[in-house]
Amino acid sequence: MKTLNKHFSSILRGTVLYLLILIPGTGLMAQDSTEAVTVVKPRPVTTFDGQFIVDNQTVTVLRKKVLNMSIQHRFGKVSNGAEDLYGIFGAGNMRLALNYVPIENLAVGVGVTKGNFLVDFNAKYSIVRQMDKGGWPVSISYFGNMALDARKNSGLFVKYGDRVSYFNQLLIARKITEKLSVQVAPSLSHFNNVEAYRDKDGNILPKMKNDHFAVSVLGRYKLTERFHLIANYDQPLTQHITNNPQPNICFGIEMTTISHAFQIFAGNSGGIIPQYVNFYNQNDYRKGEFVIGFNITRRWNFN
Repeated sequence: MKTLNKHFSSILRGTVLYLLILIPGTGLMAQDSTEAVTVVKPRPVTTFDGQFIVDNQTVTVLRKKVLNMSIQHRFGKVSNGAEDLYGIFGAGNMRLALNYVPIENLAVGVGVTKGNFLVDFNAKYSIVRQMDKGGWPVSISYFGNMALDARKNSGLFVKYGDRVSYFNQLLIARKITEKLSVQVAPSLSHFNNVEAYRDKDGNILPKMKNDHFAVSVLGRYKLTERFHLIANYDQPLTQHITNNPQPNICFGIEMTTISHAFQIFAGNSGGIIPQYVNFYNQNDYRKGEFVIGFNITRRWNFN
């Protein structure tokens, strides 16, 4: 009996010792078999590299503390022919502007335009950005400006406020593929003062409404990383009493570097400020009334 008890005690001690060895080992095996889970956060998509395509702002707001200088030029109409070298010697239009991003998602700027001696103040705010995985499928920004006609009073302005015009636009863009980005943007232009005419009864009536609705569609296709095809179309929606504006259609190429962008294009609007492009464009592309233009931008990063 004593021999049996001694044998049983030996078996019990061996079982306990085996369990003490097995349990930590099992824990280590379970720990080794657990794979680390990596959480990939959605990242914002860069829809467009620059702040505008031809005549319209893009949804892009540059990084904080980036200063952007732009030169926008439009020659005369090519329909004038060789007499002014297809618009190169003709009456042109030019704008110089600076934009700065003081805080994240907000750009503010000022510009001067030769046509009508315009001084404009503008702002653009990025509301949401398209994400590469999940999140918003589009990028949305708001753009607005106020332009002041600084010409001497030639009878067009009764009071100072008559010189002022406004532009408001909601920019909605999507990067569809690695090469193709598109944008649609409804807009509202407002002029405090519009031209008037006298009817047969002697009544003074406005030629156009003070408010003008329009929609723009633009796109960029990347042939290479630095060389792109660009296009822009502005469709007027408001019907005025007289002087209804013509649609604006533009197409061209864009070349970019890390700090520069150069666009050259043909379009049928000689204006540059968006409310003037949408409100006053009388060039008919169906009659070949195009102009050659270019945009040059240079940016500095102060981060």
